[in-house]
Amino acid sequence: MSQIDNNKLDQIVADARRNADTRSKGYREISLKMYPWVCGRCAREFTNANVSELTVHHRDHNHDNNPQDGSNWELLCVYCHDNEHQRQLEARSEHGKGKDAKPEAATHSPFADLKSLLGKKD
Repeated sequence: MSQIDNNKLDQIVADARRNADTRSKGYREISLKMYPWVCGRCAREFTNANVSELTVHHRDHNHDNNPQDGSNWELLCVYCHDNEHQRQLEARSEHGKGKDAKPEAATHSPFADLKSLLGKKD
């Protein structure tokens, strides 16, 4: 058995504690301490076992806007969070086309050559 290097072990523990302190100052950790672990859209409740599925959504969609009072954050489950961002993408694409824009007509006809294909006998 090799001998344990206590200095190296102490350094590893100190680094781990410092990293945990740094992470706890992040907006996700702050918001998890500030708000109940419930999705703001579907009201699904979370525990320590599944809190990794709970995300912080920036209400104004600006990830640099992180006031310490949490006024720009809401906790959403990963499904509701994805849905929120998909809705924003769709709203932007519709906004670019204009409200009165008609969808483009399809040009592909999957059954165009069906009669000739059915008429062939091998």
